[in-house]
Amino acid sequence: MKKVKAGKIREMAATELDKRSGEIREELFKLRFQHATGQLENPVRMRTLRRELARVLTVQHEQAAAKPAGKAG
Repeated sequence: MKKVKAGKIREMAATELDKRSGEIREELFKLRFQHATGQLENPVRMRTLRRELARVLTVQHEQAAAKPAGKAG
């Protein structure tokens, strides 16, 4: 799978980021099981997914910080 650049991730909407983060977490979960059972064919894929997840989470935090805080009552 092709590496996703941070610029492309920043163009995504919040719902797309949530969906992508869930997909990455699910795939990492499956890869961890394959690794534990010795069936993992491409160990580099785990690293690339962890880094992509970090990019997605970073953009989510940036977007959350950019939103103005709600009014305090």
